[in-house]
Amino acid sequence: MIRAFDALSLPLLRWLDPEDAHRLAVHGLKMLPPARPRADDPKLAVRAFGLNFPNPIGMAAGFDKNGEVADAVLRLGFGFIEIGTVTLKPQGGNPRPRIFRLERDEGIINRLGFNGDGAEVVLRRLAARAHHGGIVGVNIGANKDSPDRHADYVKLIETFAPVASYFTVNVSSPNTPGLRSLQQADALDDLLARVIDARERVRKNAGDSPILLKVAPDLSLAELDDVVHIARSRRADGMIVTNTTLGRPSTLRETNRAKESGGLSGRPLYRLSTRMVAETYVRAEGAFPLVGVGGIDSGGGALTKIRAGASLIQLYSALVYKGLGLVEDIKRDLASTLLRTGRDSLSEIVGADAATITAEDWPIS
Repeated sequence: MIRAFDALSLPLLRWLDPEDAHRLAVHGLKMLPPARPRADDPKLAVRAFGLNFPNPIGMAAGFDKNGEVADAVLRLGFGFIEIGTVTLKPQGGNPRPRIFRLERDEGIINRLGFNGDGAEVVLRRLAARAHHGGIVGVNIGANKDSPDRHADYVKLIETFAPVASYFTVNVSSPNTPGLRSLQQADALDDLLARVIDARERVRKNAGDSPILLKVAPDLSLAELDDVVHIARSRRADGMIVTNTTLGRPSTLRETNRAKESGGLSGRPLYRLSTRMVAETYVRAEGAFPLVGVGGIDSGGGALTKIRAGASLIQLYSALVYKGLGLVEDIKRDLASTLLRTGRDSLSEIVGADAATITAEDWPIS
């Protein structure tokens, strides 16, 4: 059914304006008939952050910004979904057009700017589906005009703790002015201290809420040293590596479209994000698991990200070009790799190539 859906929908969606195509895809998922997904190979199960994932493939934040189709996405075979980025108050984001396809590069540039319905609306939606189960993370960010961005994150933790499987603290979007400055050592240390304190305050009533930190691929290695040190010292539960990049690789073919401002994702981000996964893995020294995201568009790409140090992976941009069938393709390839190599779980290969990758020349930019 998914193959047939891809065959019919991909040409139509690619013909439409990217943002209109995205809204149509969300509406289409709302109409998806409720059906139980095929059971995953038990060898693909992953335990991370105290949670049991049926498989390692997640839908990255940005697709279901407002918590409208979490259950439909899970029924497509994803092991988890991350909704958001959610802000405390509703906001319209940046002016349109603000999403651009780099067709020949299989990349996407976006400068959405945390457009969304706001915490109150999203909370109602997540509370209404809470009894369905499944792992639904909440990616949180500050409003553009917030007078106290740290307070926004704290309030969002307090608000969503009862319904979030985990939180992602997003300080790495390039599309909210000044947001990435929260990755600087002093600001990040204070933010994580306050966020984790908020999580502890609500734990008794809301249960455990793992805290993950999402970082940019554009950090220097010295900055990454500081970020990982702070995440470890504040006892964050994990990191998501990486967000979109402000860089524009010289290898891009869509040179005119590449001049648009915003964060670049998809295939052009793959090598840089994979290098950053490996660099983060060697610095974390097993203190917490990593989620690898950026340019994964095949089973081989997923396997490389895992061997670089990711316990879990996330997709989004590749689905625009490859379709929803990509999820099952990756799961099949990962399961085949485990069978062929006589391994019982993906945990046996997480980080196997991290040291080798960090010794390679830096990806060409």
